[in-house]
This record gives sequence, C-alpha cells and structure tokens, in this order.
Amino acid sequence: MTSVPTPIPSRTQYVLEGIKHRILTGQLTPGQALVETELAAQFGVSKTPVREALKTLAGTGLVVMSQYKGVTVRLVDADMAREVYDVRLLLEPEALKRAVQRGASLDVAREALTRADAATDTAERSLANREFHRALYLPCGNPLLGRMLDEVRDQAALVSAVAWAASPSWDREAGEHREILRLALDGDADGAARALHAHIASFVQRAFPQAGLEQEGQE
Repeated sequence: MTSVPTPIPSRTQYVLEGIKHRILTGQLTPGQALVETELAAQFGVSKTPVREALKTLAGTGLVVMSQYKGVTVRLVDADMAREVYDVRLLLEPEALKRAVQRGASLDVAREALTRADAATDTAERSLANREFHRALYLPCGNPLLGRMLDEVRDQAALVSAVAWAASPSWDREAGEHREILRLALDGDADGAARALHAHIASFVQRAFPQAGLEQEGQE
C-alpha cells in the first residue's frame, strides 16, 4: 500500500511560524521593525512569502502595519493587556469548567506542565506554558469557544513575553499551574475554574497594574 506523502509547508507558512516564534520568545521585541528584505534573506526566501506572512500576523494582532513606519512588532501596554486578558478571564475559566464537567482527558496538559518544569530556557518554558493553557480549554466540548480562545492566544503570549522579560515569575506561575491541574484532575470543575481565573488575573495585575481588570463575582 502506497503511503500518502506529508504535505510540505508553504514558504509563507514557514516564514509565518518562524517570525511568530521569534516574537513570542522575545527574539523580536515590541516596537522592533520587521524589514522584508532582511527577513527574506534570513529565511532564504523571496520577499513575497515574507509579505504574506506579515499580513497574516497583522491580522492576528502580533504586528502592526503603518504607511509611514512600515511593519513593527506590536507594542504591549496596559490597554492591550486589559483587552486580551479580559477576554481570557471571561472565556478560559468557563472552558476549563466544561472540560472537567465532561470528564475530558487532561493528559496533554499534564505533559505540557512536565515539559515546562524541565525547560532549560525561557523560550522552551514559554511554549510549554502556552500548550498547558490550550490543553485546558480545548476539550471544552464547544469548538467555537476553543477557536475564540485560540484567536487571542498569540496576543496573550506576547503580553506574557514582555512581562516575563521585565519581571520573571516562572516559579509562582508553575505552582499555580500545578494547583489548577490538581483541582481539574480531582473533578472539581468550579474550583479549577476559580483557580484559573485567579491565576490569569493576578498575572496581568502584577505586570500591568494599570489594566484594572474587573474581579466581580470571582471572590
């Protein structure tokens, strides 16, 4: 039986993932200019896939295109943090609650937490932490809810990267992650959701105290 070959990623997708990785791991910093010719040379492609990748990244909110300044990595401020984390606070705890209530497997979250604990650099730990959060909300049983959270996932990671660069808080967050997972694995849907809400809110409040997120009903 002839096997079906694995599709080769397009040049645009290759460049897009490469630029995104550099942004979310802090190699490209907020406000930094993204020059098509330089990126094309770095990735060994023409300017066309770079241009298309940058347009896609602008659509996801990771980069900003300006007629006068060109393309830059999006700046992170309290307003952006409030917008992104407000969405997470509204949706992510509810998604986790539903995942626990339906008895969804959280093996992927457990594996991501193990990778984060064993990480040897900030980039590796950051990526593992992103996978941990996604593994909590994705099995919620509502694909649309999962996609909505995926939409803000990259912007949330950009906020986190900036916050961690200014004031690393890995150990505290790792402990909170373990408690969230413990509650979820124990079947305590409400407790896991409350712990996740507190985890998300406390992070952005420490990093961007001006964000002023609402806490009503979450005591």
